[in-house]
Amino acid sequence: MDINTGIPEEERKNVAEGLSRLLADSYTLYLKTHNFHWNVTGPMFQSLHAMFEEHYTELATAVDEIAERIRALGEPAPGSYAAFARLSSIKESEDVPQAEEMVRQLVEAHEAVAKTARGVLPVADAGDDEVTMGLLADRLAVHEKTAWMLRSMIA
Repeated sequence: MDINTGIPEEERKNVAEGLSRLLADSYTLYLKTHNFHWNVTGPMFQSLHAMFEEHYTELATAVDEIAERIRALGEPAPGSYAAFARLSSIKESEDVPQAEEMVRQLVEAHEAVAKTARGVLPVADAGDDEVTMGLLADRLAVHEKTAWMLRSMIA
């Protein structure tokens, strides 16, 4: 069935493409955060272990919301490691850094996700896609606040 919600097909495709990059960044950040949750050590272990769990739990919900928005726009959501690696601006961590370096990498990753989300805003605005604009604003608030809180731990 055709989608007739008031957003032209080309605009829906453009928004979904941007959201696919956001999904890839968010999933890569989820994986990185979960990895650090499992592997953090040192004097800040308990606080970082618990905080990383809060973060990856929030990201698990976020990736579902982003993927469902892509589907609501009529496009397939990427869902493989290969697709995420191709679309993401965040590099995976193949080693286990020290706790402070973990925090530093997560600050950079949250900032990268915020940049990706911010880059999709004008595309959603051009398509009069208020739902996506709201989703993006919510994601920006989470990632900017999280980056600030993490940054404050190592300032």
